[in-house]
Amino acid sequence: MTAGEVRLTRKGQATRNRIVAAAAELMFVRGVAGTSTDDVQLAAGVSPSQIYHYFGDKKDLVRAVIAHQTDAVLAGQQPLLSRLDTMEALRAWRELIVDMQRQRACEGGCPIGSLGSELAETCPEMRPDVAAGFARWEAAIRDGLRTMRARGDLRQEADPDLLALALLSAVQGGLLLTQIRRDTAALEAALDAMLDRIASLAP
Repeated sequence: MTAGEVRLTRKGQATRNRIVAAAAELMFVRGVAGTSTDDVQLAAGVSPSQIYHYFGDKKDLVRAVIAHQTDAVLAGQQPLLSRLDTMEALRAWRELIVDMQRQRACEGGCPIGSLGSELAETCPEMRPDVAAGFARWEAAIRDGLRTMRARGDLRQEADPDLLALALLSAVQGGLLLTQIRRDTAALEAALDAMLDRIASLAP
């Protein structure tokens, strides 16, 4: 949390949110390195002093963008993501992920993954922020799989933690190839292979 987040008025919070949303959109298209605070200022319709009132520097703004994109990605998968505890729910979630990419013409990839691939080496101090975003996503998948095993829908030797990590990895790899190839074939193949693996662990 930055100093600017403390005790904001409603108007101040709205201004801060507008800055973060504008920065997120620009960084998704141009990358972090390709987005300056001047760019964000113009896109958000604020003054330079307002940028630095809410964010001490660009790194503070980028951290806010990581949190914003994580919230947006997870919210976009609700309510399915909060109850991935049946094969039917998992397959419906798969359809949602694929359909979202088709609606975007397979452009842009994963907002969290795009930030992570750029920042992991250039700004390693921000890598934990991205990792925390992925951890929230993985936890939601894992919770559903744990429920399935506890209910007896998966054999006891099934490892929900490992399966959740593998399923999230399939999403990320599939999204990257979808972005590069401009079709969803890789994403569908990766998700279907993982879901078939999970289904094979039924008693």
